[in-house]
Amino acid sequence: MKILVADLEGVFLPEIWINVAKKTGIEELKLTTRDISDYDVLMTKRLSLLKENNLKIQDIRDVIATLDPLDGALETLNWIREQSQIIILSDTFEEFAKPLMAKLNFPTLLCHNLTIDKQGNITDYNIRIDHQKKEAVKALKGLNYHVIAFGDSYNDIGMITEADQGFFFRPPDSVITDFPEIPVTRTYSELKTMIGTLLTS
Repeated sequence: MKILVADLEGVFLPEIWINVAKKTGIEELKLTTRDISDYDVLMTKRLSLLKENNLKIQDIRDVIATLDPLDGALETLNWIREQSQIIILSDTFEEFAKPLMAKLNFPTLLCHNLTIDKQGNITDYNIRIDHQKKEAVKALKGLNYHVIAFGDSYNDIGMITEADQGFFFRPPDSVITDFPEIPVTRTYSELKTMIGTLLTS
């Protein structure tokens, strides 16, 4: 049996932190896993910036409320779910993603969560498990699934290389340069063609 796993932001949804950066004018919040491969370094920087600028969870939720799936994302995700089971593996947080899941017809999402104090300050982030994307693929393979994985960033490399088959979707040039052996798709049409081929091969 085959199963698909995929990243969320940059694949089906716009990058949440980039949109928070645009709304607040804090340029450093535009940095994502496309720019910094060490997730702990990235999140520590983000939390520091939130504290410095007195940004609370509601400020981020207000930005999230304005976001919609990427053009063509919902239709593509619906098509995928007609072909196979898919699990979204994301390094986002339940508190961010929950309102957006309704806009994607509630796919299965495995992600992390935040520690938020009574004043609404985000004081910490809680990783469900280290290298959760790669470990999820390992677990699915242990259940005798043939896993097909795709994503766009450095934090997707583990799951893509651990999967039986994997590829990129709209990665930045830096990721392509660093991992030239991984196939690349750039449009939802190409994505569907790749998935269709892998599911039937």
